[in-house]
Amino acid sequence: MLGGRFLELITAIKGRRAVRRFREEPISLEHLKKILEAGIWAPSGSNIQAWEFILVTDKENIEKIKLISPGLFDNPQALIVLCINKKRAEKGGRLGENTALMDISMAAQNMMLLAYSLGIGSCPVVSFNKTAIRELLNIPEHVDPVLILSFGYPKFWPKAPRRRPLKEVVHVEEYGKHFEG
Repeated sequence: MLGGRFLELITAIKGRRAVRRFREEPISLEHLKKILEAGIWAPSGSNIQAWEFILVTDKENIEKIKLISPGLFDNPQALIVLCINKKRAEKGGRLGENTALMDISMAAQNMMLLAYSLGIGSCPVVSFNKTAIRELLNIPEHVDPVLILSFGYPKFWPKAPRRRPLKEVVHVEEYGKHFEG
């Protein structure tokens, strides 16, 4: 719900933005739980669910993570570090880790869309020092941190960037036959 109204899915998809400036307003544990739950309901290749999520809300920990994450800005109220459990991913055979990365991506999108529906901004961050985050959060060697999501109530919602039109990016039946619908 944004402002007490349920959003149509396409409205949420088009409205969600990378938010990098947050208000100093805590996010309730109830809302964080809903965001995390949205993550576990993402598709997972062969239902392996090789993801691990680390929720960070402690201000000191967030500040430490910011020091090793050049893409992490302002004062997020919560972070979720999305990781791949390589032991679980092995169950997917030679494609296991690639599939797990796609699963993490879909889990992240679910989390960001759910957050948006609650009026909470988010931003995916891939620029961070994996070794340092591993040490800081006591992440075992078989678990690989691959993405950080920052969350908070936005100071403002950024405007939507231009998107390439369907006729430019969609090919029908073969490459070069552009979608005209």
